Amino acid sequence: MNNYAFQDKDAIRFKKEENDRYRTPFFHDIDRIIYSLSYLRYADKTQVFTFNENDHISKRMIHVQLVSKVARTIGRNLGLNEDLIEAAALGHDLGHVPFGHVGEKILNQISLENNEGYFNHNIESVRVLMTLEEHGLGKNITLQVLDAIMCHNGELPLKEYYPKKKTKDEFLEEYKESYRNKDLIKKLRPMTLEGCVVRVSDIIAYVGKDIEDAITLGIIKPEDIPKNITKVLGSTNRSIINTLVVDIIKNSKDKPYIKISDEIFKALMDLKKFNYENIYDKANTLDEKKEYEKMFRTVFNHCLKEVKEKKENSLIHETFLSEMSEDYLKQTTNERKVMDFIAGMTDDFLKKCYNTIKDRQIL
Repeated sequence: MNNYAFQDKDAIRFKKEENDRYRTPFFHDIDRIIYSLSYLRYADKTQVFTFNENDHISKRMIHVQLVSKVARTIGRNLGLNEDLIEAAALGHDLGHVPFGHVGEKILNQISLENNEGYFNHNIESVRVLMTLEEHGLGKNITLQVLDAIMCHNGELPLKEYYPKKKTKDEFLEEYKESYRNKDLIKKLRPMTLEGCVVRVSDIIAYVGKDIEDAITLGIIKPEDIPKNITKVLGSTNRSIINTLVVDIIKNSKDKPYIKISDEIFKALMDLKKFNYENIYDKANTLDEKKEYEKMFRTVFNHCLKEVKEKKENSLIHETFLSEMSEDYLKQTTNERKVMDFIAGMTDDFLKKCYNTIKDRQIL
């Protein structure tokens, strides 16, 4: 193992528990994550393209598996802790809401309007594991995995990733401060080198695959990708991933940081810019975005009214609150309960809830 790899013996949990004779701490975390209810819902959550009937277009489940594979490839070649990497990679998007980043923006606005602070999917992923799973008791995931999940945001790529040492209290302060400070999310740094690997692997896993999906749907053509990008990274998802992974391994071997070379990093930034202009900004029409916002707001307002009126035969009570612990129910605001409920929904379930409300002529 690399001298900079995180050691299993130093893993920290928030709640004390007996040692597992057969599983290391991070391997145990992997099991806790993949057997969680929120992990099951990855299968019907948007990656980029919503309500698409083509079965060959990525869902969130595929993305997290690709992140895990890319990150473990890098981690194995650098001699890092693969179990820590895999646990963080598989859990990093558990807090993603219906309709992907479009839905996240809508829920963030609703959150701010209701004095619940900023909503970010990486923070919600931590909340899912610390608070919401196990009926509101949490999964007792290690600090190192939770931190890697919190700091994973691949939308904010760097040329070099240096881990930042932090205590349990410092992690919790960053977690809480993220609800209050809009800019903090851009400054979060993982406490382990493994967390840095997961973060860089997030963008590696999606930047080429999203192009592949866009080509499949006819949104762009292979020849649309600028030559200054393809001559450095390649023109297929396979070549893009391979180029980036090999470059990182070469530049990070036996180093206390993860590094991308200047030429490759510039091409990656140019490709990310191309994706935003030609894929992400065009993935949903203005009318579709308005319809999604109408769904979110209708379901939020209706469920909030039901919670305030303490209706036990309500949609939110029967499918969510009735299964949550007393501690969760007492310690959580009504607005946050509804946001937790919506954030955990799949695309289809949000649409179903919206149509149920509409069919009852509640609108």
